[in-house]
Amino acid sequence: MKAIAERNPELRDVFENIDFLQFTSSRENTEMLGQLVEIFSAKPLHHVSPDILGDAYEWILHYFAPQKAKEGEVYTPREVIKLLVEILDPEPEESVYDPACGSGGMLIISYRHVENLHGKEGAEKLFLFGQEANPKTLALSKMNLYIHDIRNAQLAHGDTLLYPKFKEGDGQKRFDIVIANPPWNQDGYSENELKKGEFWNKRFRYGFTPKQSADWAWIQHMIASADEDGRVGVVIDNGCLFRGGKEKAIRKGILRDDLVECVILLPEKLFYNTGAPGAVLIFKKNKPDERKGKVLFINASNEYEQHPEVRKLNRLGDEHIEKIASAYREFKEMDGFTRVVDLEEIKENDYNLNVTLYVFPEEEVEEIDVGKEWEELKRIEGEIMEVEERIEGYLREVGV
Repeated sequence: MKAIAERNPELRDVFENIDFLQFTSSRENTEMLGQLVEIFSAKPLHHVSPDILGDAYEWILHYFAPQKAKEGEVYTPREVIKLLVEILDPEPEESVYDPACGSGGMLIISYRHVENLHGKEGAEKLFLFGQEANPKTLALSKMNLYIHDIRNAQLAHGDTLLYPKFKEGDGQKRFDIVIANPPWNQDGYSENELKKGEFWNKRFRYGFTPKQSADWAWIQHMIASADEDGRVGVVIDNGCLFRGGKEKAIRKGILRDDLVECVILLPEKLFYNTGAPGAVLIFKKNKPDERKGKVLFINASNEYEQHPEVRKLNRLGDEHIEKIASAYREFKEMDGFTRVVDLEEIKENDYNLNVTLYVFPEEEVEEIDVGKEWEELKRIEGEIMEVEERIEGYLREVGV
């Protein structure tokens, strides 16, 4: 394994974070590993498309996602990532940064998005960056990108909120697109803790988060990591839209600077580790003139289908992704689905970004044919009268 790692330096982290010696100390594991080697040796894979191999690897990650969720790790459903990427729309020559990259899904789907629109040559011109705090998860991410034949990515290990690894000059590096599903309600990042990190005065300029939830610390880091024309998309806990205290103060500052472009309420039961609905927030530092001073709210709580493999889960179908992404692009009102809201109204609502405060799905009203229903009622009443007459006849026969 050491020799393989030396010959493949881009995979060094993969081998360093998997203890094959400890794994094979068990006779059962040794036998299992031997069988796997025999199976893969019998099936040459050098002619198999990287997309097929990558999909197989993604399937394995997806298969173990429920168990990993119980252990506290977060697997972002690929449909949610597709929605986010459709909205942010990365292009060749742009940079994409995921500060909580996990298994690399955000970067891979960004790459595929560009490849589908601009071909392999265009995708090779997309610059991918990611940081992950868990070394074993980082190893999975590197393997995932490698199997997908994606070589234009730079991944780093470290605590992003304290020690961002991508730097430029004497500050943090800035990117065209910043995209992430960071840990929701992560605790342990109080003001004192965040001030131990690098560039804290530039990254957390809107304020510090409460110790029990770092949601807005992640969001501020992402906004600070975007360049002057950058786009930011984050999947986050719905509660951060309306909680008070320090989080409200941060929301207030970000809204006053007119950085929030769109807030999307997702359906419930999309994620393995929680049944609660998440939210997608889109930020832009340089909004188009027609969107300045406004925020688009999209209530997508009903845009789902039942998950085909996991009965207790829902998922976004292709038609739902397209409907939501189109609503974002069109930036117009649709009854019960979207609403464009002036910042002044949000201010009047105490800087509350709860989507249901601004747009609520319309309930389908069943049309009633009064004449038809009246005829049905008379028919039922006639049947009741016939039954009553029969009962009275039976009672007379028995002398009651």
